[in-house]
Amino acid sequence: MANIDYRELKISDIDIQLFSGFDRYQDVKKCWRKEDGKWVLKDIAFVEQWSIDEYEFLVKCLQNTIKQGGAVFGAFDGDMLAGFASLENDFWGSEGQYLQLSSIHISSNQRGKGVGKKLFSIICEKAKERGAKKLYISAHSSEETQAFYKALGCIEAKEYNEDLVEKEPCDCKLEFSLI
Repeated sequence: MANIDYRELKISDIDIQLFSGFDRYQDVKKCWRKEDGKWVLKDIAFVEQWSIDEYEFLVKCLQNTIKQGGAVFGAFDGDMLAGFASLENDFWGSEGQYLQLSSIHISSNQRGKGVGKKLFSIICEKAKERGAKKLYISAHSSEETQAFYKALGCIEAKEYNEDLVEKEPCDCKLEFSLI
């Protein structure tokens, strides 16, 4: 396996060129849905392949995360972005216990190599440093994505962020304890 370099990104690092070799491709066959209070794996098939417009929107979102006091980390295989993750800076929850892991994505050719697990660990450490007790994750509902989070120890969130439920109704709302 190639040596992956992990580092916190600055606003100036985040531009469309950063994603020139990044491939957000996923061939989804099954997704989780909550029906009558129970999670059910359903046959929901589609291919997700980000367009240039989606990458341009992503650049704005990641820059905004940093402007708002959050953090973005990149995983690099040489000069190529292998993966990235972002942590928002707004505490929320009944006890102010949550910080949101707003994104974690691994280029399709880098999956299965531990890049996502390491980025998740880095985000957890950053969230702990900031005083969070839990990470909140509004995660893609695909079978593979949910298997990734479950393997890390994530569970269904005890509290749902209603803004994210409205924006991302098909996502699974998860949490990870930092204490």
